Amino acid sequence: MARSALLNVMVNAATKAGRGLARDFGEVENLQVSVKGPADFVSAADHRADEVLIAELTKARPGYAFLTEETGTVEGTDKTHRWIIDPLDGTTNFLHGIPIFAISIGLEREGQIVAAVVFNPVTNELYVAERGAGAFLNDRRLRVAKRNELADAVIATGIPNRGRKGHAEFNKELPHLMQRTAGIRRCGAASIDLAWVAAGRFDGYWERGLKAWDIAAGLLLVEEAGGIVSDIDGGKNMLGDGSVVAGNNAIHKALRGELVAAHGA
Repeated sequence: MARSALLNVMVNAATKAGRGLARDFGEVENLQVSVKGPADFVSAADHRADEVLIAELTKARPGYAFLTEETGTVEGTDKTHRWIIDPLDGTTNFLHGIPIFAISIGLEREGQIVAAVVFNPVTNELYVAERGAGAFLNDRRLRVAKRNELADAVIATGIPNRGRKGHAEFNKELPHLMQRTAGIRRCGAASIDLAWVAAGRFDGYWERGLKAWDIAAGLLLVEEAGGIVSDIDGGKNMLGDGSVVAGNNAIHKALRGELVAAHGA
């Protein structure tokens, strides 16, 4: 595919930050003999990736604002554009030497995500999308899966971590969906869950308690691959609400219906 200048900027930033993360990931297993060492090391790797992304994107598009997991909100002189970034989505996987993590970059223009990059530097899988131009994995056009029945579908989700809200809802939803699907999967990185829905690897996905940087890029990937995304209530406030349901039209509708049914509503 011929990438736009904007996507080239985003890919170059992700690739540069990814080189550092791939190098750091290779060092993690050497630190597993220590309890404190790996966590501190991964935190430092996360911050380094964040700094690289901010520096590279600012150089290419000065004035754009930022919302990142590590830095928080950075105001810009351009009030119409905002980068929404997770420099290391899947931190726990990274810490444990599990190669399922990603750099996630979404560009918001006047409240709408218009470009996206999700990059796993270990598997070298680069997902990109631009509004109206499709979604791609390493230059291959993506389409969501065509299965229309939940009974045939593999659905991804996220499990609330210790100390986080959402366990009561999840403990109702998981057993309900387990009985109605071909399988439930948990990758541990929302950006990759959404990218894999776009790629047709997962038929659908739902999760609560997410932050904007977890999902901004992935939402556009699914839409540009022909899928449907919404919050669990069926609206479009995913970035604010922190809940997501994704899939093709049939799976999205069925999945939402079963999530409602799980709570007896």
